[in-house]
Amino acid sequence: MMIRRVDTGARRLAAVLLLISLFVPLGSQIAAAEAPSSSAVSPEARERLYGEIAAEVAELERKGNLLKKVVQLVKPTVVHIEAKKAATDSHGLSRRPSEEAGSGVVIERNEKFYVLTNRHVIRDSALPQIKVRLADGRTLYPKKVLTDQATDVAIMEVAASGLVGARLGDSDNLEIGDFVLAVGSPFGLSHSVTYGIISAKGRRDLKLGTGEVKYQDFLQTDAAINPGNSGGPLLNLRGEVVGINTAIASSSGGSEGIGFAIPINMFMRVATQLADRGNVVRAYLGVQLDRRFGAAKAVELGLPYPSGALVSGITAKSPAESAELQVGDVIYRLDDVQVEDDDHLVNLVSLKPVGKEIEIVVYRSGKPIVLKVRVGDRGDFERQ
Repeated sequence: MMIRRVDTGARRLAAVLLLISLFVPLGSQIAAAEAPSSSAVSPEARERLYGEIAAEVAELERKGNLLKKVVQLVKPTVVHIEAKKAATDSHGLSRRPSEEAGSGVVIERNEKFYVLTNRHVIRDSALPQIKVRLADGRTLYPKKVLTDQATDVAIMEVAASGLVGARLGDSDNLEIGDFVLAVGSPFGLSHSVTYGIISAKGRRDLKLGTGEVKYQDFLQTDAAINPGNSGGPLLNLRGEVVGINTAIASSSGGSEGIGFAIPINMFMRVATQLADRGNVVRAYLGVQLDRRFGAAKAVELGLPYPSGALVSGITAKSPAESAELQVGDVIYRLDDVQVEDDDHLVNLVSLKPVGKEIEIVVYRSGKPIVLKVRVGDRGDFERQ
């Protein structure tokens, strides 16, 4: 099985039955199960059953209208993107011209409108070669494109009358099992909608393309995502964007019920910097981490949680050295977040504002120790 970027689909019968079970009162389900067979029902009883069914279906349809309202709210904010790739890539190497199709979602920020999408959708495309097609059929060309390779984030500034911005949700509040919708242009079929749940959180080991996407913390969903969905929104039932659809795990190239989206909180931390300053500045702590450390070792050491990141080295003149972190410390909390593993710690630190003082809890010599660390600029560290 391969992890593929995707540039929504039939609902499963089980999902429909689950939805019905949520909306139809339990007593009605029991009554239906106990109803006599049709051959034993009198004409009067049949009419009564038809009436009961009609009343229950009306209730189901009333609650089902929620999904329709969400789609009505979101449809004007979702765009279809077509991008022609240049004859040379970003490294100057020749290649055959090609086209990429994807999706995006419009937001409003500081009285400007931006389209959120994935970098891989518009990578190596000049501004005149990027078409943004709105829900009303109009075609726009972006005024400015800003991207971040390490997260696959891209934002495009656009301008036109009548633009509508989507409302953003809080992806930190998502739980496994929450219902979500995916909207996009699978196989060029714009404004397709699929439905599913959050299947998992914190997927950080996906092999995407050439490995350029370094910072990962993907949401996993079984809402159908296919080629052409990249950059489109993942929505909660309040109509709020909680993720940007990015990739699928598939052996066929199409949806197999395993899709991935960048959490909108993570996406916007990057997008906000791109919009405000034109580039992304990331924080760093200055520790080397032991990738072999896992839950079994955490339990063996007696940590309060079977997780964390083991420090195997300290960078000289780094924030970690100033805070007196030590080799052998296990970092298991950062501010109010439990650290799951080394990749999780790297993500948490990199998304902090440079210069911010953070609190970390380490396990050292059999007891927890609280330390204050003011994170530095990763750019300064890399230049050194």
